[in-house]
Amino acid sequence: MDITTIMDMLKKELDSKRYQHSVNVMEVSRSLAKLYGADIEKALLAGILHDCGKNYRGDDAREYVKKIRYKADEIELLQPKLLHGIIGEHLARYKYGISDEEVLGAIKWHTTGRAGMNLLEKIIYVADYIEPLRYFEGIEEMRKAAFEDLDYCIVLCSESTIKFILNKGVLLHGRTVETRNHSLRLIKERK
Repeated sequence: MDITTIMDMLKKELDSKRYQHSVNVMEVSRSLAKLYGADIEKALLAGILHDCGKNYRGDDAREYVKKIRYKADEIELLQPKLLHGIIGEHLARYKYGISDEEVLGAIKWHTTGRAGMNLLEKIIYVADYIEPLRYFEGIEEMRKAAFEDLDYCIVLCSESTIKFILNKGVLLHGRTVETRNHSLRLIKERK
């Protein structure tokens, strides 16, 4: 399935704001892929599809992952918004015909990140965070960092997420902490 067909399908399935967000993530992903030497076609696919599982919420999300035999952890079950990357990876594979494991991994891990992300996963994680519709404290520093040091930008993004979750008083997923710590270690190892 080509990207135009995928975009046409998503336009019908996502609300207009979510669709525009996905287009923006795709465009930021293209720019980051060019800069860092990642495969541009893969970045475009992962960018446009990263939120294709976003329509599954609450019990629908819990049921979906149960049906596909994903072993959700306690925090994911209590906060099923965290499952949309897992659901999106499954939809990308079986509904949109994506078989590339790099693209699928980038969709799967874009929400919490993970320690040891590959380049495409890093690009989608960051692009989702810094796309033009996003606005919150520190976003301009993150946008600047994204085009200078991807690992540093990941530290900034994950720390922003951690602060946001702590202020909301909800459960923080350990993968977000692992993402931050791993990226911080990479930066320190380079010095």
